[in-house]
Amino acid sequence: MKDKISIPFVDLTPMHKEIEKELKGVVSEVIDNNNFIGGKYCELFEKKFAEYCGVKYCVGCGNGLDAIVLALKALEIKEDDEVIVPAHTYIATALAVNYAGAKLVFVDSSLEDYLLDISKIEDKITEKTKAIIVVHLYGQTVNMDPVIKIAKKYKLKIIEDSAQAHGATYKGKKAGNLGDIAAFSFYPGKNLGAFGDAGAVVTNDYELAQKVRALGNYGSLEKYKHIFKGVNSRLDEIQAAILYTKLPYLDKWNAERNKVAEKYLKGITNKKVVLPKIDKFNNHIWHIFAVRVKNRIEFIKYLNENNISTNIHYPTAIHKQKAYEELSELNLPVAEQIASEIVSLPMFYGITEEQINYVIKIINEWY
Repeated sequence: MKDKISIPFVDLTPMHKEIEKELKGVVSEVIDNNNFIGGKYCELFEKKFAEYCGVKYCVGCGNGLDAIVLALKALEIKEDDEVIVPAHTYIATALAVNYAGAKLVFVDSSLEDYLLDISKIEDKITEKTKAIIVVHLYGQTVNMDPVIKIAKKYKLKIIEDSAQAHGATYKGKKAGNLGDIAAFSFYPGKNLGAFGDAGAVVTNDYELAQKVRALGNYGSLEKYKHIFKGVNSRLDEIQAAILYTKLPYLDKWNAERNKVAEKYLKGITNKKVVLPKIDKFNNHIWHIFAVRVKNRIEFIKYLNENNISTNIHYPTAIHKQKAYEELSELNLPVAEQIASEIVSLPMFYGITEEQINYVIKIINEWY
């Protein structure tokens, strides 16, 4: 092993090189066909991704944020309605509730797995509560059975934010097939990523799927007949072709990420580094491998000095962002602690054995 090697936080090259001819082939086909919205590959991808998730319907859209907004609007979540959201998540989850016109209600997260703290949900439910957004963060699903039980008790809808959970499972069922409706992002860095922005909504409910499709197409299912005040959020044909081509490889790529995670979990023994917890009912797909350290600035500086790139998902709790200064006094101590300690290590398909061992060695030597 070299004394120092350079390791990026993420590298999409190995994944794309592996299927380069296929990717270029479908893009060329789309260009030759000159059908760029709602074409053959949009239909094929929606069909195959629905099958992959184990649901009946998939509707492509412009991005993951739009997917959550469209799901909320299809459920007729509106002004004065309250939606429960985990306090530790990407800001898009919160923004979607605002864009739907509803009131955001944060529930603190768990320090064990960084997911929604289910024990705190019922305290936040009021007569105005209409839905719970569960976020399958970092590639691990929320413990859904107790969430479903609470939702049934209070007649609430469950929206899955599955933007980081492509292929993750809960007790054998795929993310996207665990609630009433689910939203996916296909941002390029996701486990299943497009070559630009893209998203999708999946559900087993035909009426919801039709409403989502109409809402994302100017409120229309038939040209020039508008049944809703919709928006323009459609999956374009080139992105659909890319996603359709990559989908058959997703399980293989996820399995390789799992092997990397296993090596990190077994190899990193530095007691100052808190490793992520895997819930026993889950198949984690490791979109992010996040550890916690008390003195994060020094830890990141140390790794950078050793040519190891990192990221932070996410460095500031949402209620402490300037955009949400009206919520800054909320008492969400766990979300704030996670935000202050979390560090994401290199995790990507194609990372080499040498690179993995180097990361482990450098971390174990940190004092």
